[in-house]
This record gives sequence, structure tokens and C-alpha cells, in this order.
Amino acid sequence: MKLSKKSDYALRAMIYLSANYQKGAVQIKEISAKEKIPQKFLENILLTLRKVGILNSKMGLRGGYELARSPDLITLGQVIRALDGAIAPVDCVSQMSYKPCSEEVTCVIRSVMMEIRNAIADVLDKMTFADMCKRAADSLEKSERKALTYTI
Repeated sequence: MKLSKKSDYALRAMIYLSANYQKGAVQIKEISAKEKIPQKFLENILLTLRKVGILNSKMGLRGGYELARSPDLITLGQVIRALDGAIAPVDCVSQMSYKPCSEEVTCVIRSVMMEIRNAIADVLDKMTFADMCKRAADSLEKSERKALTYTI
């Protein structure tokens, strides 16, 4: 599985929205500037995530995008599938876009591809955006401690 640029930007935007979940709606230009994501590209990504029910949007002066539910209830797998479709490395093991293969019953490659799909999906479907925010905070704390040891 290779993460598309669209999914990469979506994950970064979702982490930002998750970190600002209590703040409410965040404007696209703020996310774009903070995460260094081209604004036009980001607009399309956020619109897609709104259409599938991951985000809500608000109009007006204090408008913008916000999570439709708590960050601990949204997984990386949901976001990646919304933008890129199936996670499977080959169509014959896909749960979203399955396409049969003539060698399916005897194919040993298929069984390995199924294991790969299951392993990737397991990680992505368990990892929430609350988990990602915690990882970001831990990473920041670690880098600050490291910087502090260099100044002593």
C-alpha cells in the first residue's frame, strides 16, 4: 500500500482538526497555513470528508470545518478509504472493490496478499485520531527534552 498525497494531506488536516477539536470549526486557510497544504487541494479533500460524514462544515464568519464526532471515534482507515478507496494490494482480496480472479482458489499469492491487507487494515482501523494526537504530543515532548539536553 502506498499512501497517496491526498490521503497524506487528509491525515495531516485531520490531526490538526483533532488537536483543535474543543475549539470548534477551523477555517481552511488556517489548516492550509499550519500544515503547509495547498488550499485548493485541501478544499476538495475536506469536502470529500464532509460528504462521507467524517467532518461537518459551518458557514459564516466563524465558519469552517470540524470533526463530526470525537477524535477517538474516527480512524485512519476511515479517512484513507474515503479518499483512496480500498486498502487491499490486489483486487481479489479487497473488501470494498473485490474483483474475482480465475486462479483465486489455488493462488498462493492471494493468501499472502490477504494477510498483508488484513495486517494493514488492522492497524489503520484501530488507530484513531485521538491516538495520533497523543503520538504528536509525545514526539514534541521528546524533541523538546532532546533540545534541552543540547543546551545544558
